[in-house]
Amino acid sequence: MTDYQTARVSLGVRLRELREGAGLSGRELASRAGWHPSKVSRLERGNQTAAVADLRRWAWLCGRQDATEGLIAQLGALETHYTGWRRSLAAGNRARQQNALEMESRTGTLGIFESVCVPGILQTPDYARMMLRKAAELYGTPTDIEDGVRKRMERRSILDVRRQGLRILLWEPALYTRQAGRRVQTEQLDHLAECVRTGRGRIGIVPLGAALSASPVHGFWIYDDERVIVETIGAELDLTDDDAVEPYRRVFGSMDRDAVNGKAALDLVLRARDRLKGE
Repeated sequence: MTDYQTARVSLGVRLRELREGAGLSGRELASRAGWHPSKVSRLERGNQTAAVADLRRWAWLCGRQDATEGLIAQLGALETHYTGWRRSLAAGNRARQQNALEMESRTGTLGIFESVCVPGILQTPDYARMMLRKAAELYGTPTDIEDGVRKRMERRSILDVRRQGLRILLWEPALYTRQAGRRVQTEQLDHLAECVRTGRGRIGIVPLGAALSASPVHGFWIYDDERVIVETIGAELDLTDDDAVEPYRRVFGSMDRDAVNGKAALDLVLRARDRLKGE
């Protein structure tokens, strides 16, 4: 269960406590609220996210108006864990990249793991342009692609100012995943190879043949060991609870031990580049 779903279930448990404390059945509460009976059970099981108006009505019907602010606070905490991409990108790519830049500037240590693409701060302009365009097309969000690319390129400064506090891990399949055309993909691998060669980003590659002690289900970014950003297809998760962050710290440490560095990492990047150029 995700951190978001856990928080939604917790809110549902509180709603059920209030209903039962008022001596109401689910059907009685639904009837008084003018809802379909299934809505009460969906909210209590955590299968549906309540609206603020739902919480106010629930507390009022249970005779517990004093619980309203607590319920709303729980809902607010829940929503901080889950931001839909359409909402996240509503102000455009430039605004989102600026937010990322500001967060990274406040971060002392940053751990990045990616399994299917090159992370933003290592991207070339053309590769970044393709990634941002794909996101804009998928979510129907503003297409200020060029502004987003320029701001993403600004973020690459962290490679020089955070040399000791930055660690970037890529699973080897990310080197072969075709996110762009052959020319753009080849240029990206050349740039990545140069970063590995010069030590920028302290890049490690987790070989496909490594006997992994943890499964790299998806990419994630760890900020100062206390905050994790996870990008899923439908939303961006922002995890701050220590219980939610701790598994990511352990998985990152495990992947770090499985990674190869220096010349061994460079050889893997060049192998992927040579294979692409030979197609």
